[in-house]
Amino acid sequence: MRPTRASSLRWVCLAVALTLGVPRAGFAEEPLTAKAPAKTLSWETGEGHSYFIPAFEIAGFIAGLNLFNRFLADTDDYDSDLHSIKHNLTAAEVIDKDPFSTNQIGHPYQGSMYYGFARSSGLNYWQSMGYTVAGSLLWETVGEKTPPSLNDNIASGIGGSFVGEALFRMASLLLEGGGETPGFWRELGAAAISPPTGFNRLVFGDRFDAVFPSRNPEIFIRLRLGATLTTDIDTGGLTHEAKKYEGSLDYSIIYGLPGKPGYKYTRPFDYFQFEITAVPNADPISNLIENAAVRGLLLGTGYELGNDYRGLWGLFGSFDYLSPQVFRVSTTALSLGTVAQWWLTQRIALQGTVLGGVGFGAAGTVGDRAERDYHYGIIPEALVGLRAIFGERLMVDATGHQYYVAGKGAGGGISTSDIGGEIITRVNLGFTVRVYGPHGIGVQYLLSTRDTSVPGGGDRHQRVETVNLTYNFLGHTRFGAVEWRPAELAAR
Repeated sequence: MRPTRASSLRWVCLAVALTLGVPRAGFAEEPLTAKAPAKTLSWETGEGHSYFIPAFEIAGFIAGLNLFNRFLADTDDYDSDLHSIKHNLTAAEVIDKDPFSTNQIGHPYQGSMYYGFARSSGLNYWQSMGYTVAGSLLWETVGEKTPPSLNDNIASGIGGSFVGEALFRMASLLLEGGGETPGFWRELGAAAISPPTGFNRLVFGDRFDAVFPSRNPEIFIRLRLGATLTTDIDTGGLTHEAKKYEGSLDYSIIYGLPGKPGYKYTRPFDYFQFEITAVPNADPISNLIENAAVRGLLLGTGYELGNDYRGLWGLFGSFDYLSPQVFRVSTTALSLGTVAQWWLTQRIALQGTVLGGVGFGAAGTVGDRAERDYHYGIIPEALVGLRAIFGERLMVDATGHQYYVAGKGAGGGISTSDIGGEIITRVNLGFTVRVYGPHGIGVQYLLSTRDTSVPGGGDRHQRVETVNLTYNFLGHTRFGAVEWRPAELAAR
């Protein structure tokens, strides 16, 4: 059991809890009597979970966010009242006109907050998704006076659950590494990754202190610091100043790599991949996030072929955001596919991913500073990725991702436009060499293209090519290659 927190901190937590309608008994300085045993969460049985607490937390979060925006935002969109609420309860959903980064980064992250409150209160994935969808609907009805937005409900309610589960798993993994009593820095790190998880652990003490069990997945983590050179760019006729030199900060984790003996895919996101790339010197600041992606197995299972091949397959949920200087695309999607590893020789492993599915999202240029030159639509997409691992010294990887925005798009703000076919492609080629311990260097080539046809406006081609030199901090001695073979076959 964790040592008692400082009394001053307890009074702060008590005030917050009372605001949310949480019973004071959860903060008693003395142990509860036998007549009123404390409820503690068990992740294995579900005992001690709460449906009530996250409902109040989400409502409180929405009220606080509304007040913050009402007084500080330079718009009256948040001045909701009984009249606007009554109107929104019966109004048809629309495609809103907010900036691209607000809709496609801000709303999924907002949805992850709703999700995190429910998940860290002991609810399972599907229950927490229900709270996320409900939170999004509540915000669209009472948090804003503008009509409810279809794109926001998809990005927050569904995309938010994908992002939220990945953040919850990463925060839990950090806490799990600290044993029964994670230290201060682990608690702080977990709260930074998943603020609702940190909030519930702090405010409710022992009740939600049980750490979600990862069941020991195989994990590969990589942190990269890089300098990026733009070698070729075609803006498609836009008067947009592209940057030739940029910095980059990239974090990625693969959780639940196939082949780990005894590891089962029984819960959503027992396998997932998360990656995010930031450009610190981006201009405008809305381009700070250049790439963010979450892909997780929702329903599926592992499989094996012979002694050297292991994989998993099933239904995947994904959220993607891509903004390479001159255009943007973002989707929330469902895909069918597989992830696998094949031992080609004793020392060489080949890992691969093949996914194909359909999503709903947005695509457009970065041509206007208001970020409203974009449209929404149904977006079929496909992804193929390969990674060759040569012992502990070298990794070569290649990924291709293509999105097809079809038919008629709803305008994001400037106008509603009819579009022809729009194809967006992202190709990533790179290699990483381990220099010493977890330290390595790498070179990465990225090609991003957008081809679109606008009736009456001609064709537009946009292209960005970059080369990135990176320092890599590697969280696995073998680049994530999973070993399941008998010791005599796997001997090095």
